[in-house]
Amino acid sequence: MTDSISPLPAADCAICPRLADYRRDNAGAHSDWFNAPVPCFGDPQGQLLIVGLAPGVTGANRTGRPFTGDWAGDLLYETLAKFGFSSGRYDRHIGDGLRLQNCMITNAVRCVPPQNKPTGPEINNCRPFLRARIDSLPRVKAILSLGRISHESVLRSLNVKLKDHAFAHGAVHDINGLALYDSYHCSRYNTNTRRLTVAMFEQVFATIRDDLAIA
Repeated sequence: MTDSISPLPAADCAICPRLADYRRDNAGAHSDWFNAPVPCFGDPQGQLLIVGLAPGVTGANRTGRPFTGDWAGDLLYETLAKFGFSSGRYDRHIGDGLRLQNCMITNAVRCVPPQNKPTGPEINNCRPFLRARIDSLPRVKAILSLGRISHESVLRSLNVKLKDHAFAHGAVHDINGLALYDSYHCSRYNTNTRRLTVAMFEQVFATIRDDLAIA
């Protein structure tokens, strides 16, 4: 149960010493950046929860909103708009007026990690906040995991065995009536190497949109 746990860590969260030190280093170099655990963003009555990996140092760690200010966000928010999950215009900052519709975005790890690579213990430490976020959404029917780490953290937060639900791009898993969708992460690296194309990413969202319309 996560009734006593907030979906958002404290602004000065020190559960992961390495991440807390990295936040302080960034704050020293860039005092005008957000430099704190990044809140979720979106519709608290949404049916879809999107789970990324962690804030990017010049993206969400700078702006204070998931996937805002970097390439991954450019692709994600453009796709959300195309499939009816947002209104307004995305413009890489939290004052752009963008609103999400029927979805919310969070990360498996809320603080920016060095080299975009959280450690296993750091992922574990942040998992109660992910579980609390899932539990807080009364209408959630679908979760989209962006990448294997997100996929595995979602499964563990739901107390589901990893071996029963292998990660694969485009896969859909039934977790006790909750649909878990998998996609490769929409990072610049994945798109540059064409491990993930725009068409592949959009197909995942088309499936989610159609499934939620039927549900």
